Amino acid sequence: MLQFITHRNNRFADEAAGVEKVLQGGCRWVQLRMKEASAPQIMEQGRAIGRLCRSYGATFILDDRVEMVEALGADGVHLGKNDMPVHEARALLGPDKIIGATANSFDDIRMAVAAGADYIGLGPFRFTTTKAKLSPVLGLEGYADIMQKCRLEGINIPIIAIGGILADDMAQIMATGVSGVAISGAILNAADPIAETRKFL
Repeated sequence: MLQFITHRNNRFADEAAGVEKVLQGGCRWVQLRMKEASAPQIMEQGRAIGRLCRSYGATFILDDRVEMVEALGADGVHLGKNDMPVHEARALLGPDKIIGATANSFDDIRMAVAAGADYIGLGPFRFTTTKAKLSPVLGLEGYADIMQKCRLEGINIPIIAIGGILADDMAQIMATGVSGVAISGAILNAADPIAETRKFL
């Protein structure tokens, strides 16, 4: 599974323009993340990206903004460790919306699963400039260790690796047992984002 996370890139007019390239490359999961933006800005981009995702049959996830999920027709929300707790979001959104949770450790995963998360964004793999307040870097050994603990405890929801991942890392990362990766800068900064998306896939 390849998840794409938006960020503002000077090469594109807006987030939606970057998303269109990624969808053209075959990615079918988009998370709109605009941490510093106003609600009207997020709504504007969310409407455009929602239309794109629907036209490509892609899953559309909002970062953090639980209150906008219904208005934008999003498929769900991704919650960071400082965002609304997973159980509160589940109570508001109901059983049918997707809720993802950020984790940096096995204990984080266990708590998120108990609270009702549908998938986990586990990271960071390495240092990345697209995320402020970065948690401790996990590396390959960290992923392998956490995935082994998940198997032992019977935790089988998708675990998505995130944080500074490049196409050349894919074989080693997937070998740890994760379900997929979340990518932002490595695709948008590539010379050909469409080709780079295909390379990751």
